[in-house]
Amino acid sequence: MASEVESCEGNETKGSMWDLDQKLDQPMDEEAGKLNNMYREKQFSAFLFLRLAFQSLGVVYGDLGTSPLYVFYNTFPHGIEDTEDIVGALSLIIYSLTLIPLLKYVFIVCRANDNGQGGTFALYSLLCRHAKVKIIPNQHRTDEELTTYSRSTFHEKSFPAKIKKWLEAHAFRRNTLLLIVLVGTCMVIGDGILTPAISVLSASGGIKVDHPKMSNDVVVLVAVFILVGLFSMQHYGTDRVGWLFAPIVLLWFLLIGGIGIFNIFTYDKSVLRAFSPVHMYRYFKRGGKEGWTSLGGIMLSITGTEALFADLSHFPVSTIQLAFTVVVFPCLLLAYSGQAAYLMLNKDHVADAFYRSIPDRIYWPVFIIATLAAVVASQATISATFSIIKQAHALGCFPRVKVVHTSKKFLGQIYIPDINWILMVLCIAVTAGFRNQSQIGNAYGTAVVIVMLVTTLLMTLIMLLVWHCHWALVLLFTFFSLVIECTYFSAVLFKINQGGWVPLVIAAAFLVIMYVWHYGTVKRYEFEMHSKVSMAWILGLGPSLGLVRVPGIGLVYTELASGVPHIFSHFITNLPAIHSVVVFVCVKYLPVYMVPAEERFLVKRIGPKNFHMFRCVARYGYKDLHKKDEEFEKKLFDNLFMFVRLESMMEGCSDSDEYSLYGQQTQQSREFLLHGNADTSTSTTNLTTSSANWIVPAAASSGSHGDTEVDELEFLSGCRDSGVVHIMGNTVVRARRESMIPKKIAIDYIYAFLRKICRENSVIFNVPHESLLNVGQVFYV
Repeated sequence: MASEVESCEGNETKGSMWDLDQKLDQPMDEEAGKLNNMYREKQFSAFLFLRLAFQSLGVVYGDLGTSPLYVFYNTFPHGIEDTEDIVGALSLIIYSLTLIPLLKYVFIVCRANDNGQGGTFALYSLLCRHAKVKIIPNQHRTDEELTTYSRSTFHEKSFPAKIKKWLEAHAFRRNTLLLIVLVGTCMVIGDGILTPAISVLSASGGIKVDHPKMSNDVVVLVAVFILVGLFSMQHYGTDRVGWLFAPIVLLWFLLIGGIGIFNIFTYDKSVLRAFSPVHMYRYFKRGGKEGWTSLGGIMLSITGTEALFADLSHFPVSTIQLAFTVVVFPCLLLAYSGQAAYLMLNKDHVADAFYRSIPDRIYWPVFIIATLAAVVASQATISATFSIIKQAHALGCFPRVKVVHTSKKFLGQIYIPDINWILMVLCIAVTAGFRNQSQIGNAYGTAVVIVMLVTTLLMTLIMLLVWHCHWALVLLFTFFSLVIECTYFSAVLFKINQGGWVPLVIAAAFLVIMYVWHYGTVKRYEFEMHSKVSMAWILGLGPSLGLVRVPGIGLVYTELASGVPHIFSHFITNLPAIHSVVVFVCVKYLPVYMVPAEERFLVKRIGPKNFHMFRCVARYGYKDLHKKDEEFEKKLFDNLFMFVRLESMMEGCSDSDEYSLYGQQTQQSREFLLHGNADTSTSTTNLTTSSANWIVPAAASSGSHGDTEVDELEFLSGCRDSGVVHIMGNTVVRARRESMIPKKIAIDYIYAFLRKICRENSVIFNVPHESLLNVGQVFYV
């Protein structure tokens, strides 16, 4: 289906009826002037730079930092036969940490952030801005003028231009790209289940080391108790205790690094020869297939790398790089080297290598810090999961769920109750079901390596379409990334029956939910696009629309950013009256991380003035949060009144018949229009509390422009005081009779069930029940 922008082309062949619609219901023009507020890598003072790097430890590196708890046990689940295998495994760990987290993610992938936002959806939003790959065609050229809608251009005959055309040419390719993104997203959600399970269970295992006769059931029970407490405290948010995260993680890294140095000098310094890559070759030569499959355990040393990118948040990339290169990377190398040195003389202790290698004097303090570090790591992945669900909903890929804001200072801190309890149940089921680190580690490795593969594929497109890198450089990056990650993936495949199936099942369930929801949303949007009401029909009804115009304002909610929706014709053909003022409200999400508040609303008039019909488009980014939904209606009317003022002013100095005039508006004019000026006759009416005196529409057609403006403002204000009614469609979507069976199952059962259990739009916008009017209709798609 062609996009709305493309539908405006070739108008010569559309006929006079199309011309009439375009003149009376023109495309939206930009409301706010451009502001120079794009994300940039700002210059910081040395103190602030170090402080941000310190804070990033608690947010970004918790998951990666707790890997030493379980890596060696998952690498050698059946014990160690030859101590040379320890050196080979350590060599693999060293170069895995160097190539994937350090070189690929910290210095390359993190640069592909979307105005400071990281993760799979951030990469997808970048691609959506540089190529028309978004499935729902509700974007307009004015959206590209947003200050946060940054994108680059390239020559039409260049290689990136050819890739762009190839992507846009067929819907199958766009759907495949979306499917890849959703697979990566579902695997990240799987991380949100597996990270708390393996981190907390591994940390709790320290109890058994000091008490060897203790049953494993006690360890599992302690882990479950911690997990229940962790998920139960989510609704409080991390605002109050978040300041503790960075000190805990920093102390953790310093402890494991210091213990590593102690163990190297105490047990065996020869493990440092693992820095020679030749030991990796010897490891595979000795181990054969078993050595190859052990890569599934080695790969756990880089788990948390994807969370590093997803939790990028608003930390400058340079502070992330500093924290990793100065603290995280060296401390992890020392920790793994120390454990290897200990195992060289105590290879029978591989099951509890981390805790066994701790000096007795500091055992319990380290155990406490390890447990706290595991909780911090779990918290980071849970928060990332909430954020990903919110982003998926914004792009039309997840049902509407309740989102609670847990912080007044930081809008990014959210809590989703339904998802939280689902994660808790699944996490406890995995912990209690497997009861050991090995099988959970196999599951964890499967999820992580698939996310990395998805990131590599998306980064290939980013380097071509966004960065405009030379194809040879892109090929080099893609080749080496895929060689390393496919090697790990092949090893993980051998462990599918040993727990690796868990993330696949979890991801499959979430993938069905997300893809079916997106498919149903697209089909519903396409139906509304094709069933739009002709403006000629509206004009034929006259200013009264063939009905009694009763005092009040009707807000008709629709997903269409242009045209009169089918719900309106259904409404006026079944009821004898309509409100004096009708505003079509469209809330749409754009592939940007946020829309500035002053650029959020676009307002225009539909048809002649005496029809009193307007359109308002509210635009949001995937990170924008409806923190104060109760103000939505107030802001909408502020912008509507502002539009009337500006329109009246422009009529006196322009011959243009454009109704949308906000492209010429500046921030100063915005303040002037909102607050008025005591010395100007056109600004004497307060926009939000104007007089309720009723003005007959006919009276507004005579007199000066200033009188006309004041009269219409008083008319609108009077209608607002008379009452505002929110008109929403209570739509039932059904598959056509001739549809294939898979489509009928997807639409009639899965999509219908999801719509039944998800939140209503009226709840999301806090619409008072007494002001809500649902219009029932059935769409056959």
